[in-house]
Amino acid sequence: LYIFDATFDEDKYAKCLLDDYTVPHYFNEDLFGLVGEKRRPPYRWFLVGPCRSGTTVHIDPLATSAWNTLVYGVKRWVLFPPHVPKSVVKGRKLILPGEDDEAIHYFTTILPRMKRRAAQLLQVASRGGREDVLGEYANFKCYEFTQFAGETVFIPHGWWHAVLNVTHTIGITQNFCSKRNFDAVWLQTRSGRKKMACTWLRRLKEQYPDLAARAKELNRRDGFVMWEDDPAEQRRWRQKRADKEKKKREKKAKKQANKLQKEKWGEHRTSERK
Repeated sequence: LYIFDATFDEDKYAKCLLDDYTVPHYFNEDLFGLVGEKRRPPYRWFLVGPCRSGTTVHIDPLATSAWNTLVYGVKRWVLFPPHVPKSVVKGRKLILPGEDDEAIHYFTTILPRMKRRAAQLLQVASRGGREDVLGEYANFKCYEFTQFAGETVFIPHGWWHAVLNVTHTIGITQNFCSKRNFDAVWLQTRSGRKKMACTWLRRLKEQYPDLAARAKELNRRDGFVMWEDDPAEQRRWRQKRADKEKKKREKKAKKQANKLQKEKWGEHRTSERK
C-alpha cells in the first residue's frame, strides 16, 4: 500500500498541511494554474508509504515535470532518459513466469537483470565491433540514487522513473508545466484534455501571448483542430455524455426495481407468517 492523496487540500483539517510548506522557487512557474484549481488535472499529492512499497516504472502524465520532497524516511530512485525504449524500461523480456513488476521486485530483481543484460550486450559489441547487437539496449542509461529526508528530487518531463520506499516514508510532490516543457505538455493536453485545453489557450492569450502563439503554431503544423472549433467532435462528446447519463438512469431504475421487489417479497413472507 502506497498512499497518494490528491484531495487532502479539500479536507478542512488536512488542508492545513498546505501552510507547512512552499513550492521550491526553482519550480514556481505553474502554467496549468491559469485554468483554476477545479479545472486543472490532479497535480499535488501527499505521500505516505510503508517500507518496501513504491511505484512501478512510469512517465508522469501530460508530459509534466515534477518535484518530490521527502519529509521523513529513505527512498530509492531509478530514472531512465526518454530515449530508452519502454520495453527495456519495463523489463518485459526479463520477467519470468509468475513474477510481477511491483516496486520491491523491480528494484531487487528486474533492474539488476536489466543492467546485467545491457553490460553483456555492450561487452559483445565491443569485442566484435558490431553495435547492431545492442538492439534496443543501444545507448542504455539509468540513474540510481537514494533520497533522504529534507531532500528534493526533480523529475524532468518524459523520463521514466520508479521509487522504492526503503523505510516508512512521508513526502509531498507536485507536477507542473513551465515554459521549458510547454511544447510537450501542449501536444498531450490538446488531445488528452480537449475542453480544458480550450480554456487554457484563452488564458494563455491573456497572460502569455507568446505561448498562445506557439500553441497555435503547433496546431497548424500538425493540422490539429481544437475541440471548440470541431462540430463533429462536439457531437461525439455530447453523444458520449448522453449515453453515459442513460446508463446511469438505467442503473438507478434497475436498483430501485430490485429494491421494490425485495420489499414486496418481504411483505409476502410477513403475510405468510401471520
